[in-house]
Amino acid sequence: MEESLEARINRATNPLNKDVDWEGVQAFCEQLNLELEGPQLATRLLAHKIQSPQEWEAVQGLMVLEECMKNCGKRFHNEVGKFRFLNELIKVVSPKYLGTRSPEKVKLKIIELMYSWTLGLPDELKISEAYQMLKKQGIVKEDPKLPEEALLPPPPPRPKNAIFDDDEKSKMLARLLKSSHPEDLRAANKLIKEMVQEDQKRLEKISKRMNAIEEVNNNVKLLTDMLNNYIKGETPEGNEDLMKELYQRCEKLRPTLFRLASDTEDNDEALAEILQANDNLTQVINRYRQQVTGEEMNGETPAGSIQVLAACFLVHCRQLLCSPGPLGTRNVYSWSFLPSTACIICEPLLASRTRQIHLSAG
Repeated sequence: MEESLEARINRATNPLNKDVDWEGVQAFCEQLNLELEGPQLATRLLAHKIQSPQEWEAVQGLMVLEECMKNCGKRFHNEVGKFRFLNELIKVVSPKYLGTRSPEKVKLKIIELMYSWTLGLPDELKISEAYQMLKKQGIVKEDPKLPEEALLPPPPPRPKNAIFDDDEKSKMLARLLKSSHPEDLRAANKLIKEMVQEDQKRLEKISKRMNAIEEVNNNVKLLTDMLNNYIKGETPEGNEDLMKELYQRCEKLRPTLFRLASDTEDNDEALAEILQANDNLTQVINRYRQQVTGEEMNGETPAGSIQVLAACFLVHCRQLLCSPGPLGTRNVYSWSFLPSTACIICEPLLASRTRQIHLSAG
């Protein structure tokens, strides 16, 4: 069962925590982003924790607030930038309210955060107004010196295919959120969760690709190092067995690269990385066959390598397969035409090796 925001904030700010529970803090931030009313509920919960008479609980509450401001985006910034929440912070530092009994460490941290937000979020005018009011009242004598990590980082550029950059879904979500009908808000909540889930699947794919390519590179390096020191008839049998095992691993990794290439769309950099890994894998396999087993390759491209190259071609130059023109017939395409028709990613790695290969589009 999924924990509520209240349960997560209680865990992240537990006065019995010996150190900051960063895992709990991150879980709170993630849950906040998933819920339609997340920012509104989160600011209420945080205000309560920050006003705690227990210094450690209040300090942890401020740490959670700081992380949320760095990681939870504009929806959360807008909620923090309302006087409803800012007044709760002002109460902690103002002697008219809780200021006389609030721990000095907590008050200084609130002033530091508010000042950092005036610099990092100039569009949130109420934050600046609240901070200037504290200066006029003499509560803030001078602007605090901020550590570098206190400054809000600029929002990171999203990859061009990030799920939240889907114009159609973004427009639909904006329309649903503006509605006052409960069924539209429920639909918006569902859409947000679906978009987040799709983004998580995308990130999982990226992680699998990176892990697979790392495994390929590690095996290629090990086998290359052993081949560099290999002398036929003099290399110990144990080393030859290990080389054979590495060679077999490299062979088994070919289908993995094929699946990665087939599953990677609209990402030139990722396709180039897969092709480079495939290139390295092919070279070390060919070298093992020539140097250890005595095979003559005659410049042939192994079938597993062709599959990976074909997958990249299908994914990245898919539009060429349905276009009339110099590629010839509808069902068979000669890669000898690639230098003039393929993309900049595919051309150097495909055309140089596979001029005699024909790919069926059927």
